[in-house]
Amino acid sequence: MSVPGSRAVACGFTLIEILITLALVGLLAMGSSPLFELTAHRQKEADLRESLRVIRGGLDAYKAAVDTGALTKVAGQSGYPPTLDVLTESLLRADAADSNGTGTASRIVILRRLPRDPFFPDPQVPAAQTWNVRGYASRPDDPQPGDDVFDVSSKSTRNALDGTPYASW
Repeated sequence: MSVPGSRAVACGFTLIEILITLALVGLLAMGSSPLFELTAHRQKEADLRESLRVIRGGLDAYKAAVDTGALTKVAGQSGYPPTLDVLTESLLRADAADSNGTGTASRIVILRRLPRDPFFPDPQVPAAQTWNVRGYASRPDDPQPGDDVFDVSSKSTRNALDGTPYASW
């Protein structure tokens, strides 16, 4: 109820105050967007480094298992895996076949799962196909696929934040 002769006091924000607030929030959002993109890009680069470390460690572990006789080495081959998918398969150990007398041979798995290239655009492609592979027989200055997998690199044609191409990591 209003008392006769008194003025009503308006509560709330004016249109100008709301517009100024929205403009300030918009400026803050525009300023933080490049920072968010940079942070996301750095995270992808860290994921790429870690994925390369894991796969290269798996390749080295496979080669060490072949060299020590834990896995069978075919004559004339390098001892590296024929494909990346082999790293995640259950492989029959050559040095401990049926050591427990149960009729089942001992097995070894090098990697539980093969990491994906974080810069590969299509998430439907299997992880092994997201990498460039280099065969043991290929030259270091001209990496080419071969009968085995000696090394991997990213298929991305982009450059890292430091200017180096991802494919050269």
